[in-house]
Amino acid sequence: MLNYSLKRFVYMLITLWVIVTLTFFLMHMIPGDPFTSEKKVPEQIRQNMLAKYHLDKPLIVQYGYYLNNLVHGDLGISLKYLNRTVDDIIKQSAPASFQLGIQSIILGVIFGLLFGIIAALKRGGGWDYFSMFLAIIGISVPNFIIATLLQLLLASKLRWLPVSGWGSFKYTILPSIALSFSTLSIISRMMRTSMLDVIGQDYIKTAKAKGLSQLQIIWKHMVRNAIMPVVTVLGPLIAGIVTGTFVIEQIFSIPGLGKFFVQSIYDEDYSMILGTTIFYSVILVVMMFLVDIAYGLIDPRVRLAKGGK
Repeated sequence: MLNYSLKRFVYMLITLWVIVTLTFFLMHMIPGDPFTSEKKVPEQIRQNMLAKYHLDKPLIVQYGYYLNNLVHGDLGISLKYLNRTVDDIIKQSAPASFQLGIQSIILGVIFGLLFGIIAALKRGGGWDYFSMFLAIIGISVPNFIIATLLQLLLASKLRWLPVSGWGSFKYTILPSIALSFSTLSIISRMMRTSMLDVIGQDYIKTAKAKGLSQLQIIWKHMVRNAIMPVVTVLGPLIAGIVTGTFVIEQIFSIPGLGKFFVQSIYDEDYSMILGTTIFYSVILVVMMFLVDIAYGLIDPRVRLAKGGK
């Protein structure tokens, strides 16, 4: 297991290096520079600004500077937000996005698994149709429309929850529900399909013949074998929700990291683009790494196959 984990860890580092390198060079292929859109300033001042951020040096030299700073944990200074480092902006904004993402993942995973299991066990019944209807809604309707409907119904009409803003836990309920719908849909459909495959297996009939209770059969034999495909998609789903909250943050006026990520592209704020991309990439790659480890723990055949390659 240690050998398997080390290999996955090395793959994770290589993936991050590739992402950083590609992002760096692709970003510099965009025409202009971060000071192109600024008010017209004397050429000497512009040259001084380029020199201050090493933008007057050859690209490969800039790449070397950036990698050196990155290794020392320095993501650089924002070229648009005065006197603010990228590290500080991420530290101040990420917790809101992170909290929102985690809450929505918990909601999506719990109810997705529950609905998927019940739909498979009650196949063709009311629960089955309800679960699949909910899954279709979650996949086909964008989360910003669900967010708007939730605001209209639960906040404006019934006044149970605040329309927008950020503060106590109640401000996070509506955006978390809106974000969790797509996760819930994907997991419930996947879990239902996997459960239906498992229900017809011979070892389930054997478990019934041995006199095990229905709960033991479901938990120990059905869910454990059916959950593997769900575990596989959890990594990208978690990363996607944690990093993809920009629209929801705008709708609910949440001070998250999403607006900095998008705005930095318009501003050609090189440090900010790289910093947020690396931050999001780390989350995605670490989630994939944890999924690989979980895969190896749940099913030992995965790490034993071909020496864990």
